[in-house]
Amino acid sequence: MSHSLTALAYLIAAICFIMSLRGLSSPETARRGNAIGIAGMVIAILTTLANPGVLSYELIIVGLVIGGAIGTVIALKIKMTALPQLVAAFHSLVGLAAVFVATAALYAPQAYGIGAIGSIHVASLIEMTLGTAIGAITFSGSIVAFAKLQGLVSGAPVVFPGQHPLNALIGIAIIGIGAWFCITERYDLYWIVVGLAFLVGFLLIVPIGGADMPVVISMLNSYSGWAACGIGFTLGNTLLIITGALVGSSGAILSYIMCKGMNRSFFNVILGGFGAEGDAAAAAARFKDKAVKSGSAEDAAFIMKNASKVIIVPGYGMAVAQAQHALREMADTLKKEGVQVSYAIHPVAGRMPGHMNVLLAEASVPYDEVFELEEINHEFSTADVAYVIGANDVTNPAAKTDPASPIYGMPVLDVEKAKTVLFVKRSMAAGYAGVDNELFFRDNTMMLFGDAKKMTEEILRSVH
Repeated sequence: MSHSLTALAYLIAAICFIMSLRGLSSPETARRGNAIGIAGMVIAILTTLANPGVLSYELIIVGLVIGGAIGTVIALKIKMTALPQLVAAFHSLVGLAAVFVATAALYAPQAYGIGAIGSIHVASLIEMTLGTAIGAITFSGSIVAFAKLQGLVSGAPVVFPGQHPLNALIGIAIIGIGAWFCITERYDLYWIVVGLAFLVGFLLIVPIGGADMPVVISMLNSYSGWAACGIGFTLGNTLLIITGALVGSSGAILSYIMCKGMNRSFFNVILGGFGAEGDAAAAAARFKDKAVKSGSAEDAAFIMKNASKVIIVPGYGMAVAQAQHALREMADTLKKEGVQVSYAIHPVAGRMPGHMNVLLAEASVPYDEVFELEEINHEFSTADVAYVIGANDVTNPAAKTDPASPIYGMPVLDVEKAKTVLFVKRSMAAGYAGVDNELFFRDNTMMLFGDAKKMTEEILRSVH
């Protein structure tokens, strides 16, 4: 394929990616956006394979078959509840790929047209160093995020004295040694940069608590994009540069928007996280001797059937139980009884941005019934019932009233203002942020203990 045709094909693919992002900005156009993105990627892959510089199709085909098989198995078996940790795992692979490509370019520069061993172009060395450092940070940081989301390690923040100065020192060392490498092209300096970047990626994510994990997922997505962009410069691949920049900038913007919506400092979340286990323990002690009021599915059905307005608040508990379909059926039944039903979505409900929206869309919940926090928060005071299904931290009034709480200052859904709060939960265990929810002990709250799907199905049968 000629250079001009390659450039044209890459341009078309880039336009597809831009249109894909535009489509993914709304649930109503998300499917079309996804299809456009797939089309753009197909064009990009076929164009790259048609490049005269490709020497070994055998290895490429083997890689495609192995990777495609693994991806197919994962796609068929993965549950929606595991989607956040899957995204984190994929981010780690993008970062690792950037490190591999940069390493290959360092040891075989002539294959990439960036010079010869010992005399690689300085600009290429700078691009290589940036891509490698960001890629390594993305890899180790994503591995930590995956481990926290998967429950392999505690989701609580891990902090220690001198953490921030240590991170700053390592960051300065990466910059200094990276600059030294670009001047001398010494392999040992390159591997020191890789090692330090792996270490700082780990140290940046371990102190971030569960309440801020959706921001971390979004930010790691941004990191993976910038890593790909840096490697795109090394390879001289225009499409990789454009795609990486799109992913990097969109992820950074989304992270900033989420931090603003959570009343969090963008830099503090990314550089150190919030909260400490001591705060959560103190909160737990305050509620130790308080009693809760529990009820049955029949009680909940009677209350909701006689209500005029019900607001449903879905959370990660709904995702774990896969209760979205039963929830929609219950809502449809209530609407037939003349009850006004709507859904309230917190920006960080679940484990990643848009997690609840995806689940509700999968259950065919009408888009015009789903509202974000700022659109519906004022409605709780006029609601007869707030049906909270597994949303813990994002409904905790302590975020507004307790300066000692790890989630203090984070905007939450004002569910406590509803006439009656029906809270579906397996137990009295604290939420992902490790903080007990004082909403459980309010006079207008009725706890519905049990599996979210089974409880909702029992309520549905009782409403009929």
